[in-house]
Amino acid sequence: MWGLKTWRRRRTPSYAAVDEVLWRKICSRFPFLRALTADEKGRLRDLTQRFLGNKQISGAAELQLTEEMCMVIAAQACLLILNLGLDYYRDWVEVIVYPGDFMPRRENSDQDGVVHIECEPIQGEAWLQGPVILSWEAADSANDQGANVVIHEFAHKLDMLNGKANGFPPLHENMSRESWVRDFSGAYRDFCTRIERGEEIEFDPYAAESPAEFFAVMSEVFYEFPQLLRRVYPDVYRQLSRFYRQDPATRIRR
Repeated sequence: MWGLKTWRRRRTPSYAAVDEVLWRKICSRFPFLRALTADEKGRLRDLTQRFLGNKQISGAAELQLTEEMCMVIAAQACLLILNLGLDYYRDWVEVIVYPGDFMPRRENSDQDGVVHIECEPIQGEAWLQGPVILSWEAADSANDQGANVVIHEFAHKLDMLNGKANGFPPLHENMSRESWVRDFSGAYRDFCTRIERGEEIEFDPYAAESPAEFFAVMSEVFYEFPQLLRRVYPDVYRQLSRFYRQDPATRIRR
């Protein structure tokens, strides 16, 4: 466990260009990057380079960042905005990376006004107009339920473009707010009901925590297991495809 007060930040190395050999290595290790077309990989590489030039990635708790580690995070983060643009990550500058789970200290007051201190280990966190905080151990590992902490936290960042994360990011002009609410609300209610019934579920149960977490978890699955999401919640898949302007299920099939 690592405490937030133990930060020892180390600035991201300066990137004049993305190393070709290293880029191919990173693309080969993630199925959702391997499935990209040559044109998409080229655009993602350019976007990753711009991200690394515009953001500061800092190691905390003595973590020594390498060029590869920074690029792994940046490439996954930029996949979400591949067809949206770097401006979607505006108004904040830093990514903080811990070696493993970190333990922020939070104070909460109960109904009687008693203040309780909570310290629970977490793998990622996104602050409104603030940094994205990640566990490198989680960012560098795979999960059979499609969990991806980088995609999850950067999906929160997109959700926060119009205020506090609530599962309702700013939609494009050709998207319907009513349709988004209908499709996501229906799937969220169904997901929560299935958990309450004790049914076997396909996705991370953390998605039931709130509409914001449901959006972030569904974004993870959208890229990790798109065909599964399209089968279980086709309306959610369709809405995410319109929002991200991508169709990962077609990539995988191709």
